Amino acid sequence: MATNMKAVVFYAPGDVRVESLSSPELQPGMVLLRIRCVGICGSDLHYYQQGHCGASIASVPFILGHEFSAEVAGISDGVTNVKLGQRVTANPARACGFCDFCKVGRGNLCLKTIMLGSAGSIPHINGAMAEYVAVRADQCHVLPDEISDEQGAMIEPLAVALHAIRRAGGVSGKRVLVLGAGTIGRLVATAAKAYGAAPVAITEIVPERRRKAADAGISAVFDPNDENFMDHALELAGLGFDTVIEASASPVALRQAFDVIRPGGTIVQIGTLPTEDIPLPALRIMRKEINYIGSQRYGDVFEEAIRLVASGRIKLTPLMSDEFPADNAAKAFKVAADRAHSLKVMLEL
Repeated sequence: MATNMKAVVFYAPGDVRVESLSSPELQPGMVLLRIRCVGICGSDLHYYQQGHCGASIASVPFILGHEFSAEVAGISDGVTNVKLGQRVTANPARACGFCDFCKVGRGNLCLKTIMLGSAGSIPHINGAMAEYVAVRADQCHVLPDEISDEQGAMIEPLAVALHAIRRAGGVSGKRVLVLGAGTIGRLVATAAKAYGAAPVAITEIVPERRRKAADAGISAVFDPNDENFMDHALELAGLGFDTVIEASASPVALRQAFDVIRPGGTIVQIGTLPTEDIPLPALRIMRKEINYIGSQRYGDVFEEAIRLVASGRIKLTPLMSDEFPADNAAKAFKVAADRAHSLKVMLEL
């Protein structure tokens, strides 16, 4: 294997550069992956546009990216769950495996998690926008032939959507409203339909994204800024939606969730909201017995996500809008930041 590799490095808002860096070394218990395709996530865009993602502030240059498909290029002694040459995706969040949260199957809450492409740790953790990345063997999930490299790179965001639906307690037969028609919102809506929710509606302030959501067969697509939004929403859902999933990261959208939720309903928060406190209608939460639940990354849902895509129950291709070679990463990020015309933008390594 080459000792140097091509990598997309974030320096500052609006500044990503393609550079040659040293390839990661293979450590015990680890697998070396040759990246094939990597998606630009909303968190990558937070760094690109603002220099931070939530409370994680970028202080030095580092490699972004955590949604990817890859080929196994190296295996350390004792690794048996993957083989050289296999195509895989990976859970990019490496929990410690030993804390109280990990022991009860809630590794997504592990305080010692190492997240690829994140400024949440010091030093920052380099991500998958590079020719090679090293992960712990148990992070890998083998991709079947039915799943393309591009689809494989979308298993991670689909896992975010599936975990949110689990956090809601399931959606079969439920009235579901998704706030935000970006990639995660669309994946939530698609997964909710696959699991038997009816109707499934979505809100979006960007007209082109509303059009794309309608073309994808979402039951109802609303403009939340329309003065008649509430009337239209309740006309569809009666007393309100059983489940509202907030995927827009908008405080305004979150507040609307409490107006359209059915008494006894559940609101699930996925979107990464600003770090400052946001006022919520506490009295309404009490009187309507509203469940307001957070959803952090994903639990053990990667294999389920792979099965749903391989079987055709969930189709990912309609959410892919653009693909660029890694050498054009600067242009790819500019396109991804244009919410009016892009959904999932990918880089080929």
